[in-house]
Parts: sequence; C-alpha cells; structure tokens
Amino acid sequence: MVGVGKGGMAVDIGRSGKRTNVGVGVGGVGVHTGAPGEQTDVGVGRGGVGVHTIYNNIPVYVGLHPGSDPFSYVYAASADQLKDDPNVALFFLENNLHQGTEMKLHFTKDPIRKATFLPRQIADSIPFSSKKLPQIYNKFSIQSNSLEGEIMKETLSQCESKGIKGEEKYCATSLESMIDFSTAKLGKKVKAISTEVHVKGKCSPLQKYTIKGAKKLVADEAVVCHKKNYAYAVFYCHKTVSTKVYVVSLVGAHGTKAKAVAVCHTNTAKWNPKHLAFKVLKVKPGRVPVCHFLPEDHVVWIPN
Repeated sequence: MVGVGKGGMAVDIGRSGKRTNVGVGVGGVGVHTGAPGEQTDVGVGRGGVGVHTIYNNIPVYVGLHPGSDPFSYVYAASADQLKDDPNVALFFLENNLHQGTEMKLHFTKDPIRKATFLPRQIADSIPFSSKKLPQIYNKFSIQSNSLEGEIMKETLSQCESKGIKGEEKYCATSLESMIDFSTAKLGKKVKAISTEVHVKGKCSPLQKYTIKGAKKLVADEAVVCHKKNYAYAVFYCHKTVSTKVYVVSLVGAHGTKAKAVAVCHTNTAKWNPKHLAFKVLKVKPGRVPVCHFLPEDHVVWIPN
C-alpha cells in the first residue's frame, strides 16, 4: 500500500505479523520493521537520528543528535551553535532565578523510546572501553563507520577523558552503579530529583516560560548525572564543589507546566573559556554563578 498526500508519503508492505512501514514527511523519515518482539524503529529528523531495536529481549536505543555535550566543562561551542543549538536557552545567571522572570525554553523528549538500564549483571558483562569498540559493535550489530557507531565512540571518549581539576566523574552503565557512585560521594542517605514537565497536548513546543517560584535545596553538594547516547542507558555522573541546586516552578505560554531542576556553578574558573554558557551569557570564566536547567532524563542526587 502506498499513500501520497500533502503531508508526505507512506509505504506499507509485508504480511500480517511481519510488516515494514515507511513514512516520509516534513518532520523527517520514520521506518518500522520486524515481527512482534523483534522490531526495529529508525527515526530521522531535525533533532538527529534514532535507532531502536531489541537485544536479548531488552530494548536498545542509539541516538545521534547534532552538536557537542554542553554539560561537559571541557566542551567548546562551535561558531554557529549560538543560533542552532537548542541548549542555548538552558543557560542563565543565578540572579535571574526570581518570580516573574521570563525565559524562552524548549523541554524536549525523544519521540523514539528511550534506552533503558540493563541489569547490572548484563551491563558488567559487556565491554565498555574504546579499546573494545570492535567487540561492542559486533555485539550490537553496528557498523563502525555508521552514525550509531560514531556516537557510541564519542560517548566512550567522553567517559574516558580526564575531568577538570576538582571534578570527580564516572559513567554509570546500570542503575546500581549510579547509586553506588552517588552514595560513595554523598553518603548512604540520598535523594534523586529530575525535571518534570506536564504538557498540554502531545508535545511541548519552544515557548516563553514565566518563573512562578524557585526553591534552593539545602544541600551544598550534589552528584549530577547526564544521559548519554548509547546502545543502552549510560549516564555521565560527576560531583563538583561550588554547586547550588534549585527546583524552579515554570508556566509556559502554551499551558505547559514544569518543575525544572536548575544547577548553578559558582566557580567556573577551570571550565573551557569557549564553553557555550560563556558565549550565551557574555561572561568570562570565574565566580559569576552560571546556571542551567536539566532535561527530563537527567538526574541530580543530593543528600537526604
């Protein structure tokens, strides 16, 4: 079956129980194929590339999105990133955290199902090292020169790179290992918090948000874990000094409501001077508190 209209084109082929669907439209391209329990989904759009398949009956997701990681302190922004990177709006100064402040934000969720944590026993049995990349590619049937292969290589490189002075970092490949790292740095009693967005409708568009309130958490130390793109859930976790954590209530012009986690760094002297935050805020590395909101799939651990 082939359908062509103003919105694009759709192709459906195959027999019941094992079909292939291809959709092409303004938003990008989507491909869905395979029998139940063995499906593979591929999505290509302005946000990047996402592939979802099944490995050992466990969902596996690989995503590729343009731009570098703005949550890495050693990251440098490219010349055109100020106008193209959706993360630009995430950065602000601490003195903006008060009722009535307006910000243009875009809290996004990937349309393809996200990668889930593997059980620790399975995660620990899979190599997680740049030196073992051929073995990793082979296990997940990924070509080394593919987009998926490149993003996995980049994630491993970030996990293996040296952090800035005073930064304690670790890449967690299971929920258990994330908890172990957090409790080792903060003590046995910890609490996890994340950004929560309540959308009116199917998605949350870029819109103007107004701050209704901001609450500073008592904790003066935290472990922040950033979701990375990989074949399964991997989080880049780091503990740094000179960090404040806020929970900010926001209401969007389109009706979206959010309780967003904001992290403020009071000493950025060791950051890359070309970091996106400095370009956006027009400040220099130092002691001007630089803050950013966290996406929904990132986690902050604080002492409880």
